[in-house]
Amino acid sequence: MKILDTKFMKGFIKMADDGYQMGWHERNGGNLSYRLKPEEVEDIRQRLNDNQTWQPIGTTVPGLAGEFFLVTGSGKYFRNIKVDPEACLAIIEIDDKGENYRIRWGLVEGGRPTSELPTHLLNHAVRFRATGGKCRVIYHAHPANITALTYTIKPDAKTLTRILWQSETECAVVFPEGIGIVPWMVPGGTEIAEATARLIKHYPAVVWSYHGAFASGSSFDEAFGLMHTIEKAAEIYLKAKSVGIVNTITDDNLRVLAKAFGVTLNPAFLD
Repeated sequence: MKILDTKFMKGFIKMADDGYQMGWHERNGGNLSYRLKPEEVEDIRQRLNDNQTWQPIGTTVPGLAGEFFLVTGSGKYFRNIKVDPEACLAIIEIDDKGENYRIRWGLVEGGRPTSELPTHLLNHAVRFRATGGKCRVIYHAHPANITALTYTIKPDAKTLTRILWQSETECAVVFPEGIGIVPWMVPGGTEIAEATARLIKHYPAVVWSYHGAFASGSSFDEAFGLMHTIEKAAEIYLKAKSVGIVNTITDDNLRVLAKAFGVTLNPAFLD
């Protein structure tokens, strides 16, 4: 089967373009990765090359040994993914120790996978364990409102989560576990990757202060929907705060909501 004709490739490209259309990917900002299913790998195996050399990941992910990922390329623009996916994307394979990767398809004009590959793969490894293997998508974007919100609060998960839960009724249902947040750190390295992984073990999304956010999901729709919900709630909060907040969703309201939708809210985030 032609790789560009596969359902997972079409879904990946659509999600990338949706994010660009939302204004979340200025220049070469943001990155996206998807862990292929075994049957998807088999469908395209004959079209994968095997002449690329192994390269160090920059971290170790033994739980992902032998897995294949579709990822965005370093320095590539989301606006171009829909136009020229073979130049902007890569399918990579992880070695049997989880220490190295090699490119099996894509980046036909040269380049390497996203500079945030260590963060993506550590997040995949953690969410794989946390969800029993259901998580397949890790998405990093630069939505303006959630980024702006981090300038107004301390980098504290309870503070951030309560603001979002109280800003949009849907939030407590979409992410009842809460949302993590890391203080400002230099992106692209092992330190921020490990800090993010420690949080994403407990939360489906993690915000990077003054930078953007990471969202996870079992599908493209789930991961994109999570990012969209967080960003919309942040926008509502900032608009309400700019004119003065008079009323809000109370903790008792949240408890009633959780019961109605059959979700368990993180008790540490309720007063």
